[in-house]
Amino acid sequence: MSRSYRLLASLALVLALIVVSMGAWVRLSDAGLGCPDWPGCYGQLIGVPEAAHEVTRAEAAFGKPVEAPKAWKEMIHRYAAGTLGLCILGLAVLAWRQRARRGPWLEIVLLAVVIGQALLGMLTVTKLLKPVIVTSHLLGGMTTLAMLALLWLREHRPARPATTSAGLRLLAAGALLAVLIQIALGGWVSSNYAAAICADFPTCQGSWWPEMDTHHAFTLDRELGATASGALLPGAALTAIHFTHRLFAAVVLIFVGSLGVQLCRQLLLRRHGIVLLAALALQIGLGIANVLLKLPLPLAVAHNTGAALLLCATLAAVARVFAREKARGRIPAAGFPRRFEVVR
Repeated sequence: MSRSYRLLASLALVLALIVVSMGAWVRLSDAGLGCPDWPGCYGQLIGVPEAAHEVTRAEAAFGKPVEAPKAWKEMIHRYAAGTLGLCILGLAVLAWRQRARRGPWLEIVLLAVVIGQALLGMLTVTKLLKPVIVTSHLLGGMTTLAMLALLWLREHRPARPATTSAGLRLLAAGALLAVLIQIALGGWVSSNYAAAICADFPTCQGSWWPEMDTHHAFTLDRELGATASGALLPGAALTAIHFTHRLFAAVVLIFVGSLGVQLCRQLLLRRHGIVLLAALALQIGLGIANVLLKLPLPLAVAHNTGAALLLCATLAAVARVFAREKARGRIPAAGFPRRFEVVR
């Protein structure tokens, strides 16, 4: 692809990481409903109501008080997400123009994901932070980030091959699956505001196996803080949500940690192993710190960002493991030196 495509892909990848982090900042600072409408804020596409006459008109029209700080958080996030959408549209256009060299299908799918993400953003507001929609919106953001990471990795394929066994490839696939499941569980914790239900570590509520209500915890079609029947969601359900996420962290530690150690044993893959282990250690440390320090906002946002970084690190490692094996035995079309050409 062209130099402009590579630069735009790099910009979009960095911007996607920022948007994911900002989404966590909005959600965790309780600003998800800072704007009661979409895509504007109290009817304004630019800015939020701050002047006295704007606030009076907005409160009369929407029937709720204007909280400008929360509204600005939401709108800044929307502006960043909109800019990311334009970057992805640009990638799709560039890929389509150069389709003779390579199919643009990944970029087109990515554009469709972003459109779906915009619709989920609207539903997040109109459905009043329904947990399944909020979690889907978070997963959509992570999916966007992951696909941009794949685009970037595709443009930076390794030049030197390395031998990878079937066992290593299986371990890499398992590690990626474990990270994806853990991100979904973390999103469910966040969208249900269940992070603070266990304030101690490694125990939860002073117990190694606290009372849990898994039925109500993982019922998807329900409102925030309520069961499917509309009753108040019991604390045992929130405990189950939090504790399941904590237990599955051990699965991630085993799979991703094992993959990182195995990669470190191969010279050509050692850098990926080190990065993967560092991202894993950072994320686990942030998770424990959030519990012990009672969820300070900067640490909570950092934990979400850490999940995104761990996903990218795992994707990069998996891509190297599979791409290197796929490249074995393949000879570039223009790889023969001229001195070996047959003279006719």
